[in-house]
Amino acid sequence: MEQLIWWSRNLLIVAIPFFLVTMLAEWIALRRDRHRDYTLGYAPRDTAVSLSLGLIKLGMMALFAGISGALFATAYEHRLFTLPPTEAWTWPLLFLGDDLTFYWYHRLAHRVRLFWSEHVNHHSSQYYNLGTALRQSTLGPAYAFLYYLPLALIGFHPAAIALMAGISLLYQYWIHTETIDRMPRWFEAVFNTPSHHRVHHASNGIYLDRNYGGILIIWDRLFGTFQAELRELPPRYGLTHNINTYFLPKVIFHELAFLLRKAWAEPRWSHKLMWIFGPPEWTPDGADWPPDHPLARPAATSSVQGS
Repeated sequence: MEQLIWWSRNLLIVAIPFFLVTMLAEWIALRRDRHRDYTLGYAPRDTAVSLSLGLIKLGMMALFAGISGALFATAYEHRLFTLPPTEAWTWPLLFLGDDLTFYWYHRLAHRVRLFWSEHVNHHSSQYYNLGTALRQSTLGPAYAFLYYLPLALIGFHPAAIALMAGISLLYQYWIHTETIDRMPRWFEAVFNTPSHHRVHHASNGIYLDRNYGGILIIWDRLFGTFQAELRELPPRYGLTHNINTYFLPKVIFHELAFLLRKAWAEPRWSHKLMWIFGPPEWTPDGADWPPDHPLARPAATSSVQGS
């Protein structure tokens, strides 16, 4: 149990040298490969922002560890069952529970503007590489753990939940790359892959709000949010309205500041609430999709920042 607790607290920190070495390897591969037009490769300032946001998230996780730990301990004390981490059969169940939980956290992070305001910085880079994987949602540790509390109530040990969440983040690191085209068909059918996740990070209209899965892609197939990467439509990375800055406070808070300004200026309370809790494309005049989105209004005039 002591080892479980140690790894649950330190897995991502131990992985930092792995992140740096593999980023260097990808950078070298991109420099040497002359046969494929990779989108943008690496840019020093963009990569610096990504690394900074990753470190800030680790700090935020430490800051909120006391609150989240206390809530998980309370939930576990009132558990419905006991699913001991010392039993092998517990881990496949926890894996499925964690991955389904991540899917819904991730989906709501894209479809509720308040939650999108903390997740948006992960999508704010117009580059797509292993460095982008470290461009983490720095405000997420303040609330994202709440999604996982039901797992403790069911009976999974809090340390096991934390470790599985860390394993999921590690898995999702390698899918942030263009150096891998497609995995074998059976793998693409079940697991999240670089191809599937390139779709998720794309701002092309047909690719928006698709492929929310963590390790498994089966949830997207099951709940109707799957979109395959089309060879005839290369992903265009970044936001539908890019912020074009490397200033960290703006990268982190730009969407939150925007929705608060809109909500404050709105005279109707129903509209105030929609600016905060509605989907990112919502406006009082109707959904404001980008022009290439299948649901876009004809000759739409854009007034919304994110998505």
